[in-house]
Amino acid sequence: MRLQKLGAECARSTYEDGSHYHGESYANHETQTTLSLKLGRLMIRHDSNGMEDNHASTDDELVRQAQEGNLDAFSSLYERYLPLVYNRVRYVVPEQDIEDVTQEVFITMMRSLKSFEHKSQFSTWLRTLTNRRIADYYRKRSRTGNQLSADLSDIQPGLNPNLRVEANTAAIHDRVMLRQALGELPERYREVLLLRFAEGLQFKEIARLNGDSLEATKSLFRRAIVALRKQVGEKES
Repeated sequence: MRLQKLGAECARSTYEDGSHYHGESYANHETQTTLSLKLGRLMIRHDSNGMEDNHASTDDELVRQAQEGNLDAFSSLYERYLPLVYNRVRYVVPEQDIEDVTQEVFITMMRSLKSFEHKSQFSTWLRTLTNRRIADYYRKRSRTGNQLSADLSDIQPGLNPNLRVEANTAAIHDRVMLRQALGELPERYREVLLLRFAEGLQFKEIARLNGDSLEATKSLFRRAIVALRKQVGEKES
């Protein structure tokens, strides 16, 4: 991921009302460098299974501190939610664009954080923001006609000579087909699958998040699986 862009966005006028960080402008070069280095270290660890969170603060506490211009609080939110955002994006965006879209999510988060009113959970707000950025990504692709070329680029064989090209290509083709099938599902079906598989939530957590009963949630998940299998089957035929 091009972290310089993310650091620069925060270092510039991220907060349009002229907020300052510890008495210094966000345009301060030292602040930009600090953020870039911090986020760089975090991104190196993004592929771990559930990043260890060393911050005892709640989301609400961190968000309020970040809204007041505390750079460390924003870095903590980034560290805490990078795996969830990255995994959600990974399920629905072509591989070569995953990091760029993830980066755009956090840039948008920085720009929009002041507008968060604490009326819902921060995780819900960020999940909605992530979905919007993904939708924006596909709208831009449809306007530029890059849908097919991006999908085909996923299927190019790897450069590792030790890999069997046929097996590698088949696996990537399956991933592309699954992503396309997910994208064609009704939003409610796609969301319950992403909550379950991309975010690893238990059914009781999904039920609580959506305000549904446990049985209703399990029923929705089963219908979503059936619909996904149907979509995949149609693409294979």
